[in-house]
Amino acid sequence: MDIPTFDERVVREAVLNAVCHRDYQLGGSVFVRQFQHRLEVDSPGGFPPDITLENILDRQSPRNRRIADILSRCGMVERSGQGMNLMFELSIKQAKALPDFTGTDRMHVRVTLHGLVQDPKLLTMMERIGMEKLESFSTGDLLVVNHIHREQAIPDGLRQRIPRLLELGVIERVARGKFILGRQYYTATGKKGTYTRKRGLDHETNKALLLKHIRENADVGSRLEELLQVLPNLSRSQVQWLVRQLRTENKVRLEGVTRSGRWFPTITVADCAKTDVEKQS
Repeated sequence: MDIPTFDERVVREAVLNAVCHRDYQLGGSVFVRQFQHRLEVDSPGGFPPDITLENILDRQSPRNRRIADILSRCGMVERSGQGMNLMFELSIKQAKALPDFTGTDRMHVRVTLHGLVQDPKLLTMMERIGMEKLESFSTGDLLVVNHIHREQAIPDGLRQRIPRLLELGVIERVARGKFILGRQYYTATGKKGTYTRKRGLDHETNKALLLKHIRENADVGSRLEELLQVLPNLSRSQVQWLVRQLRTENKVRLEGVTRSGRWFPTITVADCAKTDVEKQS
């Protein structure tokens, strides 16, 4: 896929936003400054009322409604009221940095568009997902992928997008609240080993922590509630699944049922120490 340094649609939306939403009561002009790998659009007046960096993708509040209506009627705006979303979506699909509003204040808005592809392999992953499927992605879907790719926490307002992306295999859950990009991304990057490590390390580490706790409390046994405290980031069902795996591996056994049940090691710490001594002798 050939990716232009500056996508025409992104630049057009940035300029149209500046013309449409600038404060015409202030003097000055809209400036477009182009550099080798970035482009800046600077317009007089801060964000329109009620618009902030936090809600810029979810709320529309045009400062000059007649201009916005004219641009829409002339077909200059691709999707009425969705120009900013389009800028973010295309940046993610092209594996570029998101539009940057650093330098914006109450007197002017500055948006910087970065032209360099930051991760060509993410671009390959987008190609593998397929353009038809990507067209069905919302801005929120793409932002979730971008957050996970950059190992950033997913904002609460975007978490409802997670189940669909999990179903599509675009992302995978490795622990409660923790996700990685799907296998196809690591295949595209030639890092299958990294995928295996990220996918499996937490799993094995969590099992080891549970087993350690159960062995250290072998005299009285360990209730499920205690095991939940060992791994507070995992759900009850996830911890139960890990313990069942330990039982399948014949490392732990259950005495009792329901809430009164307690887990014991099939081999105690003392037995392990005795075995080590016997091996050394």
